[in-house]
Amino acid sequence: LFDGVYPFYPQQRKAFVFDVSTIIVIVVFLTFACSFLLIIPGIRGRARLYWTVRVLLSLTVGVVIVAVQFTGDWETGWVKANTSYKSFSHALVNADIGLHVGLAGVNITLMGNPVNQVNETINYNEHFSWTFDADYDLSYSEGLEKGLPSPILYVAEKFTMQSPCGVYRQYRISGHYASATLWVAFCTWLISNMLFSMPVLVYGGYMLLVTGAFMIFSLLSFSTVRNSPMCLIQFGTATLRIGYGGSFWLTLAIGLLCFVSGITVVTLHYFNLDLLKTFFDLREDNAEEYQEMTEVYVNPHFMNKRL
Repeated sequence: LFDGVYPFYPQQRKAFVFDVSTIIVIVVFLTFACSFLLIIPGIRGRARLYWTVRVLLSLTVGVVIVAVQFTGDWETGWVKANTSYKSFSHALVNADIGLHVGLAGVNITLMGNPVNQVNETINYNEHFSWTFDADYDLSYSEGLEKGLPSPILYVAEKFTMQSPCGVYRQYRISGHYASATLWVAFCTWLISNMLFSMPVLVYGGYMLLVTGAFMIFSLLSFSTVRNSPMCLIQFGTATLRIGYGGSFWLTLAIGLLCFVSGITVVTLHYFNLDLLKTFFDLREDNAEEYQEMTEVYVNPHFMNKRL
């Protein structure tokens, strides 16, 4: 019914890694990249390679800074277990249970092995948000009213405000500040591109260093959740353990890339300025500006008339 959505679900379920916001961000940056690739044949010589490297690296940094704010795999964990499927039922199912933590909330995945068990299709993915404009406990209560499977409700209950685990506030505040510092990093990334195009190369390098610093600050903010001991999420003898996911390590890699790029620009500015200007396609312009004229041609008619 309703294009593959069960009638007791009011809207489409949210994917645990990619959602609509992430796809929009990626499409926008891919549009910029494709637009640049269309004009790159008009750039002559080695400058074409330099422009391609600069633009693609810059777009990569920008898309990662924005996209990781909407992904749901800053922390991930999976466990395979035999567990009860519904409340007030002794039926057990064999399933993979996944927990995916993002900056804005958690996604809990339940997939049966096989998918069809106890006369039902066991393939669930539920999102519970803890942003400041959302009510996590309300989302959990709505899940209870829907009659979500017991493993999903059991995991989601660990993050409620009333849970004795007490990790809700830590995750919520850490995710909020990590998101805020990433937006600051996005602003400094824009400023660095402006400085490189003016061009004020050394200051663009400094802003790349600031961009990398704020990305590292976002990781430090999110990692403070480790200060709160996480309650065991146990299904029989199996325990669901979570660790840093793809978005965390990708942010770390791009932050280090910004550091390396910024240090390289600043170092070349002080030790090999000609190479830096060549990479930014500025050396040829300066050479023309300061070029000495070797021969001068004068019209004798105008010279005699003036005399």
